[in-house]
Amino acid sequence: MKIFLITASILISLFVLFQIYTTMSTHKTETQAYQVIRVEKNFEIRYYPVAMMAMISSTSKSYRDLGSSGFGKLAKYIFGGNDEKKQIAMTSPVHMDINDTTSTMAFVLPSGYNQDDLPKPNDSSIAIRASEPEFVAAVKFGGFASTDRINKHIAILQESLKEAGLSHHGNFRFLGYNPPYQIFGRRNEVIVALNERELNLAKH
Repeated sequence: MKIFLITASILISLFVLFQIYTTMSTHKTETQAYQVIRVEKNFEIRYYPVAMMAMISSTSKSYRDLGSSGFGKLAKYIFGGNDEKKQIAMTSPVHMDINDTTSTMAFVLPSGYNQDDLPKPNDSSIAIRASEPEFVAAVKFGGFASTDRINKHIAILQESLKEAGLSHHGNFRFLGYNPPYQIFGRRNEVIVALNERELNLAKH
């Protein structure tokens, strides 16, 4: 019994240390740049400048299916699966647009890269593109994401935008900031594009 307790204590200590290390590593990971324009009651209004992204398209209709089909492909690209066998640093967040037509998953590429100096993916299903600059509304939530939790926060954001008198366009998108093995301090977000003209009017 004593040996069991000692072994369990060691394993728990190692697990806690690993989670602390993972959380600290996540904080050191480059995060996609944005500017907070305004903080509302239940959401933020942000401006995102252009960013380079590696993206796959999929027929998946759920968070789990899109993640399992897309993450490995994109990870292989940045870990050397390209025509230069080049290692590209992981950044956050991972973008997921889950819808009933064509879903997409994208890795944001480090800010030091542009269209001309990024290596070509070996996998032809991966597209390298520049995102459009945009204003978005963003709502945050913790814990592990799921299709149900994402949909719940889409509904929260929809209602919050309605109360604020702001319209939106395009699909609601999910942003995930943490590796799947991180348990504590997880960060998830749902975003949607806003009309810039409305924001200008709302400021005055």
